[in-house]
Amino acid sequence: MICKIVSDSSCDLRMSAFDGGEIRFETVPLRLQVGEREFIDNDALEIPQLLGAMAQEKSAASTACPSPAAFAKAFEEADRVVCFTISANLSGTYNAAVLGRDMALEEHPEKEICVIDSKATAGAMILLIRRAKRLLEAGGDFEDICAQLRLYQAALRTCFTLENFDNLIKNGRMRPLVGTLLHSLGIHVIADATPQGTIHVAGKARGEARTYQTITALMKDSKDCTGAEVVVCHCENLPGALKLKEQILKDLPVKSVELVPCRGLTSFYAMEKGLIVGY
Repeated sequence: MICKIVSDSSCDLRMSAFDGGEIRFETVPLRLQVGEREFIDNDALEIPQLLGAMAQEKSAASTACPSPAAFAKAFEEADRVVCFTISANLSGTYNAAVLGRDMALEEHPEKEICVIDSKATAGAMILLIRRAKRLLEAGGDFEDICAQLRLYQAALRTCFTLENFDNLIKNGRMRPLVGTLLHSLGIHVIADATPQGTIHVAGKARGEARTYQTITALMKDSKDCTGAEVVVCHCENLPGALKLKEQILKDLPVKSVELVPCRGLTSFYAMEKGLIVGY
């Protein structure tokens, strides 16, 4: 029996970095439109090149979710498939994956395909992928595996911080004066994902040290972090990610903190120096 995990490219886990053994893994890429240029969010995408193009482009950039056919193709290559997508409240990717599942099952009704809305992105999706790998390796009833993954998804949390607001300004989500003022004062916006998968602005902090302390306080308030696995995704900001990791290990009784560079979709929204925490 061939088992496979599929995700859209907002998971930040590159296919080349997945050590799956007998479990296959594939990301279905989103597309990023910056002016006249289109970037495919696959393993080959160079993030500095994307960020440079976004900085030079005066008009708003946009994203496009994968087609149902792209998901159907990924699903058809295995007997058992678990698929994770970015929050359905942020993108049409989940709906595309569900349609792709229906297309695949129409041709191959014997297959077992589960599509789960992560209600998050980035690190939380990486944690889901790794839990799915362990469960698929262990075998057992497929519906039970999917039920366990949905319970695990509900227990995960996501928060993030931004200090570059250019994309928000260009897309009309922040007034230019506000963005300039925040940047000049060194103020970081801190937000988290709601249980429904929408974004909630939790606060603002001035300076790196205060920002990281505010993030760990938010993490502590959101759930019991004892023994939690944490994934920090960073957009071209390894030094900041290392400092945040140090703060998390100092303030919280977590099991581990892993650092992962952002792929295209999360870089598109987090912008340079953005940090996204899944736990």
